[in-house]
This record gives sequence, C-alpha cells and structure tokens, in this order.
Amino acid sequence: MAGDYYAILGVQRDASQEEIKKAFRRLARELHPDVNPDPKTQERFKEINTAYEVLSDPQKKQMYDLGGDPLGSGASAGPGAGFGGGFGNFSDIMDAFFGTASQRGPKSRTRRGQDAMIRLEIDLNEAAFGTTKEIQVDTATVCATCSGEGAAPGTSAQTCDMCRGRGEISQVTRSFLGQVMTSRPCPQCQGFGTVVPTPCPECAGDGRVRSRRTLTVKIPAGVDNGTRIQLAGEGEVGPGGGPAGDLYVEIREKPHAVFQRRGDDLHCTVTIPMTAAALGTKVPLETLDGMEEVDIRPGTQSGQSIPLHARGITHLRGNGRGDLVVHVEVQTPSKLDPEQEELLRRLAKLRGEERPLGQFQPGQQGLFSRLKDAFNGR
Repeated sequence: MAGDYYAILGVQRDASQEEIKKAFRRLARELHPDVNPDPKTQERFKEINTAYEVLSDPQKKQMYDLGGDPLGSGASAGPGAGFGGGFGNFSDIMDAFFGTASQRGPKSRTRRGQDAMIRLEIDLNEAAFGTTKEIQVDTATVCATCSGEGAAPGTSAQTCDMCRGRGEISQVTRSFLGQVMTSRPCPQCQGFGTVVPTPCPECAGDGRVRSRRTLTVKIPAGVDNGTRIQLAGEGEVGPGGGPAGDLYVEIREKPHAVFQRRGDDLHCTVTIPMTAAALGTKVPLETLDGMEEVDIRPGTQSGQSIPLHARGITHLRGNGRGDLVVHVEVQTPSKLDPEQEELLRRLAKLRGEERPLGQFQPGQQGLFSRLKDAFNGR
C-alpha cells in the first residue's frame, strides 16, 4: 500500500470531505503536468490523485483507515498507478482549473421560454392618468396537437439506443497519466437521452407553435418614455412546452400638439399682444383637466412663466401631480396702420420717450416695457 494519503494531501486524519477536496484542488493546480512538466512533479501529481481517489470515497477511506488496501494489488504498486481502478477524478481535476465540474446526465427537453418585448404608443393624457389597453402579441405557445411533447399523436419519445438514455457517450484514452475517461453529448439524441422517431407534424417536434393572442394591459398613471411593464408568464413558451418567459411592454409617448413634458411637469407657450401684456388679460387654455383661464397680470414681460400647480403628470411612485408651466411670449406688431402708429407716437411723447434714434441710455425704460404705466396715467 502507498504512503500516508493524508500527508500526501496535507490534511489531518479528521479532515472533512470539503477540506480534502479543497486540498486536492490546490495541489492539482500546482502540480498538473500542463503547469509543471518536471518528471518528479508528474510523479507527485499521480500520488495526490491516488490519495484523493481513496480519501474522497467514504468506503475506500474507511477501509484505508482500518489498515486495508482500498485499491487492491493494482494500486499497491505505488504512485505509478495513475488514476487507479476508476475514472471518477477527471471531473475534479477539471473543476480545479475551471471552477466547475462537467454536468452529467441527459438534458431535459423542457426548458423555460425566452422573455419578449413589445412597444406600445400612448398619448399624453393616458400617460398622465393611466389607462387600460388591449394588445396583440405573436409569441410561441404550447402546441395543441402534441401538448408540448413533440411527438406525433399516438407516439412517444424513445430511449436513445446509442447512449442508452444517459445523454452522453464516454471515451477512454491513454496518456502519460494513465487512462482518462472523457464524456461528450450523444450525437444521436443531442444530449437529451431520448429520440422522437415521429415528430409532431404541427410543431415539427419542438412542442410549441407561433400564435397571436390578445392581452389586456393596465397602464399605471405617470408612465414615461421607456417605462417597461412586466407581464409575468406572458412571454415565449419554452421548448418542449416549458414554462413561458415574461412579456415586457415598453411605453412610447406620442408627441403632444401643445404641451412638452419634462419629468412630471408640463410646459406650454401662449402668445399675447403687447397691449394685453401691458394691461393684463385672461387667456383660455385647454389643459389635461379641461378648459381653464390663465391670468396674465398687467406688465407681464415676454419670457415670464406662470405655474399652474398640480396640472401636470401624476407621480408614478407617490401621490400628487407635477405642475403646468405656462410661458408667456409677448408679440410686437410688425406692421402698423397710420392711426395705430400715431397713437403710439402720442403715447411715447406723453411718456417722454420720443427721442432721436440712438439717444436712449442704458437703464432707461423703453416704450413697450412702460405701457402699463402709460395706460395707468402715471
């Protein structure tokens, strides 16, 4: 029998299986021939592999602890015994380098479907207050002919005769380490372990077909461009009639003729003549809540803004609404008839503002900015 397997792996005799496995992985990364080709290192690598083969198997470990030879005469030749009588450690060696062991056994034909996404256009009013929409989606659904099994009616899947249902085939090769067993997916069944001799004529063996469905989607108040609404289980049905993925509805807000949205606030512009700006007026405005009058105070300047509180978009998360901000644009007449021109000249003279061109000093009020005072007789 070989030397002390515990000492070879550098663990205590009461070490747990996890500690033994960690010790083997650490040594395998250090001593693997691909990393260290020194012949002495190769011999050392064979020793740790033999030690791990014994200590990782509860029955072999128990026999070794009782003084027996768990590998028999074939393994007692010492470190040159390679992988011993079995091939179970190859996946552990792969795990030491790549962090995960190869998955064994056949694959399931039933898998979860993919998520799907569609875009839905709504208008500003619907985004502000929420709505309910009916949408049509084209997704994969369970085949009604075979109920997702993939086999034609009256038939069923059969065990693959090449891999005997294992989903993989194994191959033994010889190397300087001894005999190594590798596995790969069965080429006949593609790793499923079963074959479908007579596929369903409706879905061609996939277990699902494309179909159009009508869904009702509730759009919450306050959504914006790019907001995605998740409909769980309404996406693509998976292969083999597997569970459906999710459907995401992405919101696209149509441009509005009057309002521009900035977050939850709305903005618009009203244009008024200079006389209305000077004297004050009320401008009717169709808001999302109906017709309202915007109070333009006397002396309003072009570029001023008037907020209408809580007339904007409903907050998506929380209570309340944004504001409607009305921007005022004062329109200066481009053409005047003789009577209008004369009135303005008389007003300018009355205000002492009629000066030759270029004689206005910085800080002096111009004609249109002082119309309010003129009409008020100041």
